[in-house]
Amino acid sequence: MPTLSSTSLANRDHAVLWHPYTQMQTAPLPIPIVRGEGSWLIAEDGTRYLDGISSWWVNLHGHAHPHIAERVSEQLQTLEHVLFAGFTHPTAVELAEQLLALLPENQARVFYSDNGSTAVEVALKMVLQYFHNLGQPERRTFLCFRDSYHGDTFGAMAVSSRGAFTQPFWPLLFEVEFIDVPVPGREAEVLAQLHTALTRPNVAGFIFEPLVLGTAGMVMYSPAVLTEMIRSCHQHGVLCISDEVMTGFGRTGPLFASSLLTEQPDIMCFSKGLTGGTLAMGLTTCAAPIYEAFLSDDKMRALFHGHSYTANPVACAAALASLELTRAERCTQQRQAIEDAHAAFRREIEMLPGIRQVRHRGTILAVEYDPGEGTSYFSRLRDAFYQLAIDSHVVLRPLGNVVYLLPPYCTTAEELTLLYGVLRQMRELVLDFLPAPTLPEYLHD
Repeated sequence: MPTLSSTSLANRDHAVLWHPYTQMQTAPLPIPIVRGEGSWLIAEDGTRYLDGISSWWVNLHGHAHPHIAERVSEQLQTLEHVLFAGFTHPTAVELAEQLLALLPENQARVFYSDNGSTAVEVALKMVLQYFHNLGQPERRTFLCFRDSYHGDTFGAMAVSSRGAFTQPFWPLLFEVEFIDVPVPGREAEVLAQLHTALTRPNVAGFIFEPLVLGTAGMVMYSPAVLTEMIRSCHQHGVLCISDEVMTGFGRTGPLFASSLLTEQPDIMCFSKGLTGGTLAMGLTTCAAPIYEAFLSDDKMRALFHGHSYTANPVACAAALASLELTRAERCTQQRQAIEDAHAAFRREIEMLPGIRQVRHRGTILAVEYDPGEGTSYFSRLRDAFYQLAIDSHVVLRPLGNVVYLLPPYCTTAEELTLLYGVLRQMRELVLDFLPAPTLPEYLHD
């Protein structure tokens, strides 16, 4: 057996680890990353990879950011953890105070957890027990967008699209009612679907990814139609959950996608960029009436949910440091520069052959390529896109025939140019996939 020192990190990994969303028998060895600097990831062999997707949408300000590292180090030397049942600590209180001051005015309470799926689980349980505590346990149906994604725990899977990733678990998922996404041109049709669903007396909640459905391929829709949908739900006493796990902390332009709405959700879910990509953390916020429905002399009306790492002080410190950076004028300028560059690149390519559609909001850009045939997440085109990016020393994670950019806010104009260059190469790859045009018979000679 080779010694550890003579075996590559990738081989050592392959001997002991099981990776997410990966067929371990056929997948190539993982790329071993040993360091991060700004928008770059540095591999064991010294190769530098430009992170075009913020390492699964979590990194806001660049890898190994010194300000966040300093705050985390200070917190580790002060208090690393304390149980959050019956106890509290300064960073948990301060983070909740700062977030509530920035969120829509109706948000009144913060419930901490440790990832995005769990933040959604908490939200679902809040809704169901809210109606149970009010003596309406029959209200237990959720409305969800078709093609949505809210996480991989069971409740989160239940309110997500039924697809290949959840198929083994379908018999165990509770029933929900799906409605279409109100993409441009289909708003009236989808509003009619919603109005029909709301006539049923057992509807409890409507959960949505605000303005951008991430894993669906960065599918986008307008704030105006979402506002109307939330308003309709409220008219029927239905609670609305905004899943801002991906869109929160500046991704769509303002700090939160919900800031673009005039009718606000009752519950909001956060994770990913919450700590700037430093530590795992999630949280769920809610309006005062929801919290108050759990207040009682009867202990059985309490929300029975918790985690060992709820409100971890180190994660809270990282979130406070990241939030400070996000609110700074420099970060606002960085986000605007990325948004402007995305808009210019969109104008350049959206009408070219091989491009089906280009979608853009804030620092999110998605190119839907047109290979002339149906595609899926498992298509050869997707794998070819991924390999092209890696060969170009760029980290992207294509969603079938959709390739998106969601870079850290510190990404420079030169780095964006490199990313756009890879997307141009992908269009050339698509043109190679397209079948040759059929010539009329009289031109064959």
